[in-house]
Amino acid sequence: MVLIRHIPFLKAVFLHSITAFGGPQGHFSMMLSTFVKQRKDVTEQELMEYNAFCQLLPGASSTQILTLIGYKRGGISLGIITLLIWMLPACILMGALSFLLNYMDTQNQDFRIFQFIQPLAVGFITYSSYRLFKLSVNNTITRCIMAAATVLTYFLFKTPWIFPGVIIIAGIATNFSNKRIPQKEIPPKKIKWGNILIFFALFICAGSLSELARKNEWRNRGVFNLFENFYRFGSLVFGGGDVLTPMMYEQYVIRPNTAQAGLKNPRALRMTQQEFLTGSAMVRAVPGPTFSIGSFTGGMLLRKKGADMQLLGCIIGSVALFLPSVLLVLFFFPVWHNLKKYAVIYRSLEGINAAVVGIMAGSSLFLMKSISLDITDGSIAHFMNPVVIVGAFLLLAYTKIRPPLIVAACLLLGWLL
Repeated sequence: MVLIRHIPFLKAVFLHSITAFGGPQGHFSMMLSTFVKQRKDVTEQELMEYNAFCQLLPGASSTQILTLIGYKRGGISLGIITLLIWMLPACILMGALSFLLNYMDTQNQDFRIFQFIQPLAVGFITYSSYRLFKLSVNNTITRCIMAAATVLTYFLFKTPWIFPGVIIIAGIATNFSNKRIPQKEIPPKKIKWGNILIFFALFICAGSLSELARKNEWRNRGVFNLFENFYRFGSLVFGGGDVLTPMMYEQYVIRPNTAQAGLKNPRALRMTQQEFLTGSAMVRAVPGPTFSIGSFTGGMLLRKKGADMQLLGCIIGSVALFLPSVLLVLFFFPVWHNLKKYAVIYRSLEGINAAVVGIMAGSSLFLMKSISLDITDGSIAHFMNPVVIVGAFLLLAYTKIRPPLIVAACLLLGWLL
């Protein structure tokens, strides 16, 4: 009976989930319009505070903000229901795409319609790097961090530790100076961290089971590996889906296909470059969270084991990727007013944001290596690849054309050519 009074709110969440395009920035502006100005579920000041808090955490920031709005209205139960209504439409659509691509592959259908989706994905990531650069890189230390992160990401892209390593080092580097962000208040009392034990327990258990499954060649080892991979991604990703994409690309496209990895771990989860970049571009045409790419990737990674396992992959990809975001935001928010008094938090975020820009820039350059940009070989496809990359960037940067329309135009171009 208590839930009934929240039905108008949940209806608004559903309408938001099927109309929210444009990534976290677009989602935030729509939340401001719907949940502040129209419905008055939260004040503008509260929404801005939620946004600032979620920027300090890894995971899907727009998902975390919306979960907090539900949490504020009706506690943890309404927060969880809000999350499910928000993520399900996008996850269902992206999971369905994995089944569509698998069907086209088994039926030997022509993938020509998707031939320019890969350079389009690079164009999207390049634009995101440019947009975040203007927001996050504004002094000497952040410029140095961004440049170093770009170079390290490009040359060490195949190294598993490069992404978390760069983020951790950047967060430490910006704490050597207290001039830009001084500690103005007396540090608060010691924080009780007991409520975060579930998060770390799941992290450790998932990693242990995944390693046991790999070493002992368990029959369904892919299920354990998939959950661990996605839970780890959701726990470490700062910067949303644009940073998640290169992490997944390294994990499932680059690493399994190196000669040494292939010999050591022939049953590793893997995807082709075409499959992965198709999903990473198509997620731009789907309303809702960009983390819904987890549903597509999970389905594609387990597709060869049958439809039931492919469906399970879609579910695991969705749950494991979003779970850390929810655990972190609901467990840390009660101590937010205590945490935000520490200047060290904001100093770390300054370096992390600059590193995220560098990771995205380096990833864009690395992905370009695997896409033919030779316009002199006479191939129309090779000629169009750089045109699509540059065109997508310019349309996003200098026009108000929405990403779904750009994706639709790219699909039409692939079908015509």
